[in-house]
Amino acid sequence: MDKINILIVDDRPENIIALEALLQREDINILSTTRPNDALRIAWENDIAIALVDVQMPEMDGFELVKILKSSPKTKDILVIFVTAISTDTEFALQGYQSGAVDYLYKPLNPFVTAAKVDAFIRFTRTQRILKNKNQELLEFQEQLIKAKELAEQAKRGKENFLATMSHEIRTPVNSIIGITKLLQLTDLNEEQQEMVNLLEVSSNSLSGVINDILDLSKIESGKFKIVRGITQIRSICNDVLSIMKFKAKEKGIDLILEIETDVPDAVIADSLRLNQILTNLISNAIKFTIEGSVTLKVEVRDRTETDCMLKFLVIDTGIGIAKSNIDKIFESFEQAEDSTTLKFGGTGLGLSIVKQLAALKNGVLEVSSEESKGSTFSFSNRYELPQVNITPVEVPANNRLKSLDGIKILVAEDNAINQFLILRILKSWNTQADIVENGQEAIERLKEHDYNIILMDTFMPVMNGLEAIKLIRGGIVPGKEQTPIITFSAAVMEQDKQTALDAGANDILSKPFDVKLLHSKISDLCLVS
Repeated sequence: MDKINILIVDDRPENIIALEALLQREDINILSTTRPNDALRIAWENDIAIALVDVQMPEMDGFELVKILKSSPKTKDILVIFVTAISTDTEFALQGYQSGAVDYLYKPLNPFVTAAKVDAFIRFTRTQRILKNKNQELLEFQEQLIKAKELAEQAKRGKENFLATMSHEIRTPVNSIIGITKLLQLTDLNEEQQEMVNLLEVSSNSLSGVINDILDLSKIESGKFKIVRGITQIRSICNDVLSIMKFKAKEKGIDLILEIETDVPDAVIADSLRLNQILTNLISNAIKFTIEGSVTLKVEVRDRTETDCMLKFLVIDTGIGIAKSNIDKIFESFEQAEDSTTLKFGGTGLGLSIVKQLAALKNGVLEVSSEESKGSTFSFSNRYELPQVNITPVEVPANNRLKSLDGIKILVAEDNAINQFLILRILKSWNTQADIVENGQEAIERLKEHDYNIILMDTFMPVMNGLEAIKLIRGGIVPGKEQTPIITFSAAVMEQDKQTALDAGANDILSKPFDVKLLHSKISDLCLVS
C-alpha cells in the first residue's frame, strides 16, 4: 500500500514532535517544518494529501498559507486541518473554512479525537485516489474504445470499398460473358456449339454466383440486407429454380424431381428473391454432393389458417451424406464437412452459410438430417401470410423472344467496348434506334443535338461519370430535357451505391450482369410502351 504524505506546519518544534508521536503509523509519511515558506516548497515538491497547519505563526499566519496553497493547481486538493489554540468562536472558524480548510483541531489536543479525525481523512484520501485512478482508467479505456471504433469504421469502409471495387472490376467482364452467351444462344448453332455455349453459360453464372455470395454475406454482416415481401407464386418459383438447376443435374445423370402437395396455396406473401436464393443454394449443394440417384424438391403444408400458413421446403438427395460430428460445421463460411470434400467436389463453402443467415432473417427454421453414404435432407420452414386476392398462375409463353420496341430512341453511355457491343446488339434485336457514347460529357453533348426517349447510363466512366451527368441533366444543362428517363447500369451492388444513383436523379437502376428481360421491362415501363 502506498504511503500517504502528511505535512505538519507549526512554529513551535515541540508541537510538531507531539503530533508526530500521536500520528505515527506505517501507512503514512510525515513531513514537517516550522516555517510557512518552507511549507510551500515542501508542498510543491511532494505529493501532500493532508496538511495540519497552525493558525498563529510569524512571517505568515495559517490562513494566508492555506489561501496560497489553494490558489495553485498543484496543491489545491490538499486537505487542510487547522490546529489552533485561539478562540473557538464562529468568526474564527468561518475564516478558516473560507480560506479552504476542511476541519479544526483545538489545543490542547485530544489524542483520541486527533487520531480519529486524521484516520478519517486518510481513508477519505485513499478513497478519492482510488476513484481518481478508476476515472483515469475509464478515460483511458474510453480513448481506447474510440480508437477501436475508428479503426473498426476504417476497416468497414475499407471492406466496403474493396467489395465495391471488386464488384465493379469483376462483375463488368462477367456481365459481358453472360450477355454474349445469351446472344450466341439466339443464333443458329449446331449441337456441339450449343453444348459449348451452355457450358459457358453455366461457368459464367457460377462465377457470378460466387461473387454474389460474398457480397450477400457482407450485406448480412453489416445489417444492410433487406427483406422485401410481395405476392409470390410457389409453383412458379419452384419450377424456375429447377429450370436453372436441370442442366447441372442432367450433366451428372441425376434425376431432378419436384413434389408439391395439393393443399399448398398457389401464392403467399414472401420475399421471392430470397426464397429463390435459399432453394437454389440448397438444390445446388445437393446436386454437387450427389454422385448418382436423385435430388427432390418437396413442398408441404405443416399448418394453415384463414390468413396464413406454415410451409416446409425439403431438398432430399441420395448423395454422400454428412457425419453427425460435421453437421454444425457445414453452415460456417468457407467451410465444408471435411477437407477432402473440397478437394473432390470443389466449391467455396458459402452457399449453406448464406442459407442459414437468410433463414434467420426471414424468421424461418433451417434443419438438416443426414446419414453417411445414404443422403441428406435439408429443410426450410417458414410461416407466410396468404394474399387476400385470387392469384392467377403466370403462364410462361412458348416463344421466349421479347416483343419489339419499334420507334424507341435510346442513348447509351458506356465506356466498355464489349458492353457497348452487347447492349447495341440487344437493343437492335428489339428494333430500337440506339446511339452510343463513351462518357457522361459526350452523353450531354449528344443530348443537346438529338431527342431520345430514354438514356442508359453507366455509373463509372472516364472524363465524367454517370452520376455527374445525371445531376447536370436534371439541373437543366440541356433545356427542355430535364425529365428524360434515365436507367443507370452499375456493377456496384451496395445499397448506398444504389441510393446514390436514385438521389442523383436516376429513374431506375440495373445491376450488372443484367437480366435482358428486366432491361426490356424497365425500358417499356419508362417509355410507356403498350
